[in-house]
Amino acid sequence: MKVFRGLPNAESRAPCALTIGNFDGVHLGHQALLARVREAAGRLGLDAAVMTFEPHPREFFAQLAGKPENAPARIANLRDKLQSLADSGIDRVIVEHFGSHFAALSPQDFIEKILVQGLHVRWLMVGDDFCFGARRAGNLDTLIEAGKKYGFEVHSMPTVTNAGVRISSSAVRAALAKGDFDLARQLLGHPYSISGHVVHGKKLGRTIGFPTLNMRVGHKHPALSGIFVVQVHGLGDRPLPAVASLGVRPTVDDSGRVLLETHLLDFEGDCYGKLLRVDFLKKLRDEEKYVDLPTLTAAIARDAEQARAYFRENAGFAISATDRI
Repeated sequence: MKVFRGLPNAESRAPCALTIGNFDGVHLGHQALLARVREAAGRLGLDAAVMTFEPHPREFFAQLAGKPENAPARIANLRDKLQSLADSGIDRVIVEHFGSHFAALSPQDFIEKILVQGLHVRWLMVGDDFCFGARRAGNLDTLIEAGKKYGFEVHSMPTVTNAGVRISSSAVRAALAKGDFDLARQLLGHPYSISGHVVHGKKLGRTIGFPTLNMRVGHKHPALSGIFVVQVHGLGDRPLPAVASLGVRPTVDDSGRVLLETHLLDFEGDCYGKLLRVDFLKKLRDEEKYVDLPTLTAAIARDAEQARAYFRENAGFAISATDRI
């Protein structure tokens, strides 16, 4: 899969079947839409393409309004989003920077400069509630009329439901916020996970008997936080049992930076630089600030024992889903 930051240059442009969206989490509704794009691309001899945005448009407007707390929580980092799109058979992804210039494009400029000239779209599918352009002035009807003028097909995708409930990124975020990983898995079609490279930290964990694998989280508002039972892919043939903390580590750090720290229950070795995937299985508790390191250490020991108990009670649970990293 080819990934472009912004529009491809003239030499790299090719006629495509396209869909547009944020695709946060690439849930089952997204996957159904992507399957339609892939089918149309194959039938018409086109590249299957996705245009997505970084940052999320709502994040941009929240920052612009001086209310960053109104930005939506992020389900997936960009790496995981791109991997999910590749797994869905997409040939090319255009990651468009969503800033003031892009936000100010009129619907007509978006159609002409982005869809027609920039991407050579021949077939387009969007959700039935899709809006675009400055002040969200463009909609599905706008695209249908433009398709007649510029020669591209326009199709809409109705909402996909699960047991009568709409599948959406908002529903996934709500499930993750509640620690309902069974529901999140139903909506996503796979366990919720975060991938990343192991980076060097302060080495505090090893001094208190609980060494951790540290992975940076690139956004400030992850869809979940707390202490979790997890399993880690990428260090052997099978996932390894672990306990993890996702948050800002209030006891030992006041920077506000979000970090995923994972303590493997039965593993020793150098993991720095390795690309790992962490599957979230159960929430144990919320993140807390402790008065001192001994109190923090005791809490981590209790978390590790609860994680061990979980794996004892769910012997053979380890998910053997295809490793995506």
